[in-house]
Amino acid sequence: MSSSFFLKPGAAKVAANKKRKLNATKVKGNAKPGKKTQNAVPGPKKQRRAKVDDEEIASDEDEEYNSNALTFSADEDEEEETAQDKRLRLAKEYLTEIEKQEAERAEQRELSQNVEQRLQTEYLDSVGRLRRTIAADLKSCTIQNVLKHKLHHSPICALSLSADGKHLYSGAKSQYVLKWCMESGKVLEKGDVLQHREEPETTKKRRSHVISICLSSDMKYMALAEGGVNIQIWCPQTMKHMKTFKGHRDNVTGLVFRKGTHELYSAAKDRSVKIWSVDEMAYVESLFGHQTAVTSIDALSRERAITAGGSDCSLRIWKITEESQLIYNGHKDGIECVKLINDEHFVSGGVDGAISLWSALKKKPISTTQLAHGKGDNGVANWITAIAVVVNTDLVATGSCDGCVRLWQSNPNARKLQQIHSISIAGFINALTFNADGSKLYVAVGQEHRLGRWWRHKAAKNNIVVVDIQSSNVNKREK
Repeated sequence: MSSSFFLKPGAAKVAANKKRKLNATKVKGNAKPGKKTQNAVPGPKKQRRAKVDDEEIASDEDEEYNSNALTFSADEDEEEETAQDKRLRLAKEYLTEIEKQEAERAEQRELSQNVEQRLQTEYLDSVGRLRRTIAADLKSCTIQNVLKHKLHHSPICALSLSADGKHLYSGAKSQYVLKWCMESGKVLEKGDVLQHREEPETTKKRRSHVISICLSSDMKYMALAEGGVNIQIWCPQTMKHMKTFKGHRDNVTGLVFRKGTHELYSAAKDRSVKIWSVDEMAYVESLFGHQTAVTSIDALSRERAITAGGSDCSLRIWKITEESQLIYNGHKDGIECVKLINDEHFVSGGVDGAISLWSALKKKPISTTQLAHGKGDNGVANWITAIAVVVNTDLVATGSCDGCVRLWQSNPNARKLQQIHSISIAGFINALTFNADGSKLYVAVGQEHRLGRWWRHKAAKNNIVVVDIQSSNVNKREK
């Protein structure tokens, strides 16, 4: 018996029709014509099939045939493309793929170069070896804005700028510390140091006098010297008092946070330098060595601080972890201020009117500019009252009472400190500070010196001057 598998499509249907006709012929042959048999059972009436039943259902073979037909037609369409067109199409696809791969590789190379450059910059900055030259590109300096406030009607004595350059904190010979918005030039908040001043029991009364302000790198703490023996710790965000440090036996003259930490260094007239942990709100240790009042202090990221000893005419670098100190001598008279350019070089200014450039490896200055701000009407040198630097660059600013702020280019390799610009500002320059890239200089101006009232410039105004510094090479400065 043959299997239906070997039959052609439609053969089963033909065989069924033949069988049905054969059975009908046999039934008609058994029955006599004209007579009905008694035992004949009437068959079921034939019902008409619906038209739907007459439709043929497509088999698997039909579907396969149709799909083969479609494939054949598609192959015919493909065959219409010539060999030259096909080669052109494949070449374009290949070029597109190459361009895509090369673009991805270029992005990866650029990204890797940027990451490498940033890591190198951060490493050099962390070890104090990052060097940038921006002073030679300085084009012009103009006074952009003057900040005034009725609460600072007395001489401005201290300035401190936030790391992002958006907020400036100022102190004066008054009881208020002001928080300025640099974008609008308006005061956002104020703090009254008088309410939190704790004086020893004495019959003498004194006025509040904010002589120094410093900010931690993360803007979590602000330390200020309120003209007495104590140090106040504030929150710079909310301008709320947090803690008062006691320990110095004479007026505090300078404060600085070690970069990237909450370790605070303080200098005072009691000839000592003290270290405080602001995280723990506790005193750590004291450093002794200066023979007279300490007038200035500065520090960077390393566990080192540099101080100016005032009338003892010495500078000292304190190696805190090694518990040792390096002593430098060079000025003929008292040293008023000192600033670190980087971990290897620093600059100082004194009462003798000289500005000295130093190397940490040499006991004597590598360059000294005498009478940097000229002489006064009495024939005495105008002493240097303030110094600011853009850290890890060659740009330095100095101030005195001669009516000018002078900008200098420091070149330790050439052992030279060269003046490159001068800005006319009348009065005592009590504080100077740059922003991070050196494009802005903030000048605290007063009619009197921040430490006393030896002279008075009646024509001067007690205010903060914002100087815009234009550079001919902006891209180099941004790096």
